[in-house]
Amino acid sequence: MSSSIRKAINSDALTRLAQAIAVAVSATLAGCSSHVPQTEAAHTPNIAARAKQKPIWLSEKPTPQIPQDVWERMRQGFQLQEGLGVNPRIEQQRLWFASNPSFLENAGERGSLYIHYIVERLEERNMPLELALLPVIESAYNPMAYSRADAVGLWQFIPSTGRYFNLRQTRFYDGRRDITASTTAAMDYLTRLHDMFNGDWLLALAAYNAGEGTVSRAIERNERLGLPTDYWNLPLPSETQAYVPKLLALSQVVLAPEAYGVNLNPIANEPYFQVVEINQRMDLSKVAAVANIDEDELFQLNPAFKQRTTIDGPQHLLVPTSKAQLLTASLSTMRPEELISKKPLKPVFEGADESEIASLKRAYRVKRGDNLAAIAKANKVDVKDLQRWNKMTGKNLKVGQTLVMQDKSKGNTGRVNTVVAANTKTKTKTPQTQYKVQQGDSLYIVAKRFNVEMQHLKRWNPRVGQALKPGQMLTVASPH
Repeated sequence: MSSSIRKAINSDALTRLAQAIAVAVSATLAGCSSHVPQTEAAHTPNIAARAKQKPIWLSEKPTPQIPQDVWERMRQGFQLQEGLGVNPRIEQQRLWFASNPSFLENAGERGSLYIHYIVERLEERNMPLELALLPVIESAYNPMAYSRADAVGLWQFIPSTGRYFNLRQTRFYDGRRDITASTTAAMDYLTRLHDMFNGDWLLALAAYNAGEGTVSRAIERNERLGLPTDYWNLPLPSETQAYVPKLLALSQVVLAPEAYGVNLNPIANEPYFQVVEINQRMDLSKVAAVANIDEDELFQLNPAFKQRTTIDGPQHLLVPTSKAQLLTASLSTMRPEELISKKPLKPVFEGADESEIASLKRAYRVKRGDNLAAIAKANKVDVKDLQRWNKMTGKNLKVGQTLVMQDKSKGNTGRVNTVVAANTKTKTKTPQTQYKVQQGDSLYIVAKRFNVEMQHLKRWNPRVGQALKPGQMLTVASPH
C-alpha cells in the first residue's frame, strides 16, 4: 500500500476517533447537566414539605380542660380502681349504696362546703382522690359527728390520736372538728400508714380503721402460716373487713352515679371558703351579722369552736369566699367590744352537748351464747337497726364485743310526714312537711335539703332556736 493511501486511511481514522470522542464528551456533559436538575427536583418537594410542617411542635400537647365540677375532678384522680376485678365484698357494699341513694346524696350536700379543699390538699400530696370520700364513710361529712368510741369530726379522730397529731382539745376548742387542721392531720396519718405498709393503700386504710397494731399482727399471723398478706386475705375485725370495700364501692358509685340511681348535685370546682385572720376574741354570731353570713353556715365552717366563740383556737376563721373581703373590711373598723356577745357561754354540739348525745345510745357487751336476734329482742330493737348502728354486714359476734343501740324514743327515724295546712289569710291550702330532726342536723342543712330559705324556715318555726335537738319536729312548707 502506498504511503499516500496509508496517510489517507490514518487521516480518516483520526477524524472518526475525534468525532467519537467529541460525541462521548458531549454525552457526558449532557448527562451531568441532566443529572443535576433531576437531583434538585427530587429533593425540592421534601424541603418544601418540611418547611410546611415546621410550625407543628411534637412536644406541644393540647391543654386538658379543667373540670367545672369537683366530682369530675375527683374521678380523674382515682388511683385505687386498677386490678380490682370482680370482688363479692365490694359488690355487696355497692349494692347497699345503690339501694340507699339518699345516703351519698345527703353526705355530698353536707360535704359541698369542704370537698374542694380536701381534693386540693390530696392533689398537692399526690394521694388517691378516693380518699376525699373517706369522710363519707367516717362521718357522712358531718363535722359534728360523734361515735361511741368518742371519735369526733369529719375524719373521726379519737382523743389520743388527735393529740398525737397536734389536734388540741379543750373546753372551748376541739381541733378534731377543725376543718383544715383535722384534714392535715388525717393526711399526715394516712401518709404515715402508707409508708409503714410499704406503699399499700388498702392496708393503710385498714390500719386507719382498726389501728396499725391490729393490721401488723394479722400480717405476722399470715406470714407464720404461709398465707398471703394482702388486705383481702387478712383476718381482720368484721368492721375493717367491710371498711375498705365500702370505700372502693363508694368510689365506683361516684364514677358512674347514674348507673346506680344516685343523683350527685354538682359542686363548683372552686374554693368554697377563705381564711380570714383575726387578732381578738369574737363571737361567731356577731361575725355572721357583721359580714352578712348565714349564722349556721359560719358554724358549719368553724365547728371546732365548741362554744361559738374564738377561744383557745387558731387566730383565723373560715368564711365563704364571697364574704371574705367584706368581713376583713368590717373588722378593721370595729371596736373589740362590738364583736363579743353578752350572753353566757354554753356548749354547742349541733343542738346538743356531749351528755345529750351520749344519752341517745346504749351499750351492750356480747356474752357467750349471744346472737343478734336474741340481743335485738331483749332490747326491743330490730336486727337490721342493730347491724346498721354497729356497721355490721353479717351476724357474727365475738364474746366481749361491745354493741351500741340507739334509744328510739329519743332518737330519730328520719321519717318525713307531709301535711296540708290552711292559710288563714288567703283561705288556700299550702303543702307542708313535718320533719323530725336527725342527729347532726342544723337549720342550714334542713333548709338546704328542702331547697328553702333559712329565713322562711325560721318563720315557720318561731319557737326553734339556732341549735336543734334530735327528735324535734320542724314545719317545712313548699317554697314560694
